[in-house]
Amino acid sequence: MPILTFIGHACFKLEDEGKESLLFDPFLQENPQAPLSPEQIKTDYILLSHAHFDHRGDAYRIAEANGAMIVSTADIAEDAGQQGLSSHGLNIGGKFNFPFGWVKCTQALHSAGIAGGIACGFVVNYGGKNIYFAGDTGLFSDMKLIGELTPLDVALLPIGDNFTMGIDDAVIAASFLQAKTVIPYHYNTWPLINADPQEFKEKAEAKTKSKCIVIAPGESHFY
Repeated sequence: MPILTFIGHACFKLEDEGKESLLFDPFLQENPQAPLSPEQIKTDYILLSHAHFDHRGDAYRIAEANGAMIVSTADIAEDAGQQGLSSHGLNIGGKFNFPFGWVKCTQALHSAGIAGGIACGFVVNYGGKNIYFAGDTGLFSDMKLIGELTPLDVALLPIGDNFTMGIDDAVIAASFLQAKTVIPYHYNTWPLINADPQEFKEKAEAKTKSKCIVIAPGESHFY
């Protein structure tokens, strides 16, 4: 049974017995929410949505310590490769089969944090389930296509506003995606992105067919 663990801000770990584990946007060392240090992380793959400090964070350090592969946009993958790390580059709309399943690179409306690059999100097929990690993004109508092309079991959505969608836009995103479950992230790390996840839960469940689960840093969701 796949297990999704929230490690604070935008960092999640996806694992299942007998399968390679995945880590998303590991910002730990300087993250006041993170319940784990980089040294405590064991993973096989690291998926990076973009290169801002609060997303790339400790990714290269963790990749080197674990021999993990960086999966990201072509520009970040190239940068990781130039630093001697294993990497696989994707671009928007591209999909690749890995031993654990597949990863598809999706659009995100955000800056990239690396020269000439773009930000992205991911749809991941893992353990027979489909998970959408939006990355940092504003609302865009093609989220409807993401949900139509791949029926989603879980959608992970930012709600903190200022740099990403706020609560109301994230509720609209949930209505577009039509995932069975939505989980909020990218909020309350700093005052600038304070948001009430319970407000998001109430609005999402009132206005969509999705169940909303709020996970505190260090907690897991089994599905």
